[in-house]
Amino acid sequence: MDIKTERLKVLTAGILSLILMLGIARFAYTPLLPVMQQQAGLGVAAGGWLAAINYLGYFSGALIASLISDLVLKDRLYRIGLVVAVVTTAGMGLTENVWVWAVLRYFAGLSSAAGLLLGSGLILNWLIRHDFRSELGIHFTGLGLGIALCALGVELMQHYLSWDQQWLLFTLLGALLMVPAWRWLPPPDTSGMTRSGAAMVDNPPDKTFLYTFMAAYFCAGVGYVVSATFIVAIVDHLPGLEGRGSLSFLVLGLSAAPACINWDLIARKVGDLNALLMAFVLQIVGILLPVMSHNVLLTFAGAALFGGTFIGIVSLVLTMAGRYYPTRPAKMMGKMTLSYGVAQIAAPALTGVLAARSGGSYADGLYLAAAVMLLGTLLILRLRIREYRQARQQATY
Repeated sequence: MDIKTERLKVLTAGILSLILMLGIARFAYTPLLPVMQQQAGLGVAAGGWLAAINYLGYFSGALIASLISDLVLKDRLYRIGLVVAVVTTAGMGLTENVWVWAVLRYFAGLSSAAGLLLGSGLILNWLIRHDFRSELGIHFTGLGLGIALCALGVELMQHYLSWDQQWLLFTLLGALLMVPAWRWLPPPDTSGMTRSGAAMVDNPPDKTFLYTFMAAYFCAGVGYVVSATFIVAIVDHLPGLEGRGSLSFLVLGLSAAPACINWDLIARKVGDLNALLMAFVLQIVGILLPVMSHNVLLTFAGAALFGGTFIGIVSLVLTMAGRYYPTRPAKMMGKMTLSYGVAQIAAPALTGVLAARSGGSYADGLYLAAAVMLLGTLLILRLRIREYRQARQQATY
């Protein structure tokens, strides 16, 4: 097979895996949350706890990914994750028991970690090994497409199908996506050389950089998870915007789909840390717009900004992490995602509690997310200043 054709198939496998394991298994819950609250009796606080349990599963998967160095084992777990994504999606539509839902959301979280970390690591390893650019922008379009697909699907199906029937239709779609996502990603090459014969050598960052980077990514996790989990419910509760939550999630997904490619191009011109700074600042604006104004256009602009930045942050951070460990990209990806995952466990539950105490308003959660994102911006700025000083010192020798 021609190497360019193989690259296209590998990238397509990655895109489809993210649509399944992140878009459907994980993010279908967001547009379906209001429907489940209306039809299945799911409470506001319980909805928050289910989201938190999903992120606990994601955190567990990130921990596993950070401890595994064997590419063959990572490949095996990635493929198991594809199956788990389909099974847990089906299970959500076959019960109304909140405890069973909790178990299913936990395993869906495990599956999403397999897709985002193990799958992305395998894709990046393949690209580096075959002398292609070590960028994941094209791969991460799958996440935005998955979000847009779920939002559009719920928007179209809610008038004709019940909440459980929608979960089952998503299951059928996921089963179809699983086949090429499985078959088009080849088994990993475990040699230490690229296709051109160059050695693949890990070059990990120092501890100061790593811990500051992880702290900044924790902040990004808080900023991401509140809006990503509750944006549909948030918009539906805003005066004059009732029933438009699914449309805002669609806007978010459509904005996210091309964003990673754009952020790759920006990073090439201004550097990774400068690109991250820009993304953090723009995401703060995107988080605040829905609560600062009840204008529908500004609300959708906020969703577009949020969608175009959160996925860019994930793509840039995980790509940087993978470059430090080209022989085992998921290693540092897993460490970074542990910090991201802690935020994703705590923030949804806290937001759900705050919303329940304030009569269903998610505004306090959004303000909290924006404040934490501001702290993350300052941490990235610190890394950028440190990088600048190190470059100056090297230039003097």
